[in-house]
Amino acid sequence: MIRAFVDTNVLLRFLAGEPPEMADEATRLFAAVADGAATLIVDDVVIAEAVSVLSSFYKQDAARVADVLRAFLVQEGIEAPSRDVLLHALTFFEERRVDFVDALVAARMLASGVSSVFTFDAHFERLPGIQRLHPGDVVAG
Repeated sequence: MIRAFVDTNVLLRFLAGEPPEMADEATRLFAAVADGAATLIVDDVVIAEAVSVLSSFYKQDAARVADVLRAFLVQEGIEAPSRDVLLHALTFFEERRVDFVDALVAARMLASGVSSVFTFDAHFERLPGIQRLHPGDVVAG
């Protein structure tokens, strides 16, 4: 059995089905994963890039993107060191309508026990468990 990282372009070719030759190769790889002949390791950056491309280039709505990537992350033969954080971030992205990178930051914060973030982005206020702090509110000592 082979165990290797997978790049975003392979995941996107599989999901988009284009271009056909690359999509066929990606489909064969994912069939090997399903058969137990391969294990794919997925980095957070791969999921972030996939969210971006599926949302912007392929014009998929947040619910569709989150559903597809959740299904990918939980299948047998897919290793994601931050799986729980990624799944939480996909939920924030879908339900709270924040961009995925900020959703990922918030999910990582909560996983680490930190609930406050210095940011100019007001959408952090829409994320449960997150306290938005204004950078100018801190007084240097």
